[in-house]
Amino acid sequence: MSTQEYKHILVGIDGSEQANAAFKKAVEVARRNQGTVYVANVIDQQYYNFMGYTPMNQTLVDQETEEAKKLIQECKDYGKSVNYEKIEGIVAYGSAKEAMSHQLPEKYQIDLIMVGQSGLNAVERFMIGSVSSYIIREALCDVLVVSSTEDTEVAK
Repeated sequence: MSTQEYKHILVGIDGSEQANAAFKKAVEVARRNQGTVYVANVIDQQYYNFMGYTPMNQTLVDQETEEAKKLIQECKDYGKSVNYEKIEGIVAYGSAKEAMSHQLPEKYQIDLIMVGQSGLNAVERFMIGSVSSYIIREALCDVLVVSSTEDTEVAK
């Protein structure tokens, strides 16, 4: 039986501890397989307020885009700190669920998606549903869920 080699690994980043843990583990999986980690931040141009979903104005979209670029740069800086620089950053727009489970995997030939258990609090999960749960059900490739309870340090 041959072992699966994951060469194109997608991780969604949102600044949460769970997403950071998934990213760090993705770097180590990519290192073992001489692969590339694709870090994606998806900006949903609809946001929830108490009256329902409303479109974001351009100023908010620009602020979110700058924040996304900062998160991606932090990931690349981490990669340099552990001598792994095959990290590609993606800022995408639209539904995080659709982007992470269908659009980005198709575009970048992703063979593994790594997700944290949830980057949202309980209220947000109730309101918009867990992106991780959707990806697990709908992804076009393998999905590895990184437990938020386990130690995030990767064994050498």
